Amino acid sequence: MKKVFFFTICCLATTLMYSQNIKKSEDLSKEIEYPKALIDYEDFKNLVTEVETHRANRLINLDKFLEMSKKQNVVILDTRSDYRFERKHLKGAIHLDFTDFTQENLQKLVPDTNTIILIYCNNNFKGDQIDFATKMYKPNNGPETQILSNRKPIMLALNIPTYINLYGYGYKNIYELDELVDVNDSRIQFEGTEFNKALSFF
Repeated sequence: MKKVFFFTICCLATTLMYSQNIKKSEDLSKEIEYPKALIDYEDFKNLVTEVETHRANRLINLDKFLEMSKKQNVVILDTRSDYRFERKHLKGAIHLDFTDFTQENLQKLVPDTNTIILIYCNNNFKGDQIDFATKMYKPNNGPETQILSNRKPIMLALNIPTYINLYGYGYKNIYELDELVDVNDSRIQFEGTEFNKALSFF
C-alpha cells in the first residue's frame, strides 16, 4: 500500500512539474516579441531610382579612369573579397570587402565624402576567369534549356551594388569603369600575390 501511495505521489509531482515547465515555456514565448529587422525595401528602391540618373553620367572608359586616378583626392576602390583582392588588383587600389560596408568602416578608409572614388569589379576584365571571374547568370539549365538559352544572360556585376551603397553612405563623387578590358592591356598594371608570382618567372 505504501509503495502504491509513494508511486502515486511521484507521478503527481512529475506531472505537476511538467505542466509548470510547459506553462513557463509558453509564457516565455509570449513575452519575446522581436522588433522588425533593420531592412526597408522601399528605402532601397528609392535609393536605386535616385542613383540611376546619377550613375548614368559617371560611367567612364579606361583612359579617363587612369587619368583621374593620378589626381589628388582620388582613390581606386576594390570591393571584391579579401582573397581576390590579395591575389590580384589594380595597382594603387585600396580595399574594403563589400560585405564589410558600414558607415564607420567607410569613414575610416575614406574620411572625406567628397573624395573621388573610382570603382571596378570582375566584370570589367576579360582573360582571367580565376581572379576576375565574370558574375553572370546564364539561363541554360533544366528542362526548359531550349527556351531559356534564347534569353539574355543576367549580369550581376558588383559595381552596381557598390555604387548604390557608396551613394547611400554619402559618397557622391563616384565614377565607374565602363569598359570590358583585357587583363593584358598594356595601359594597366596589377599588384598582388599572383601577379608577383608571374613576375618571378622572368
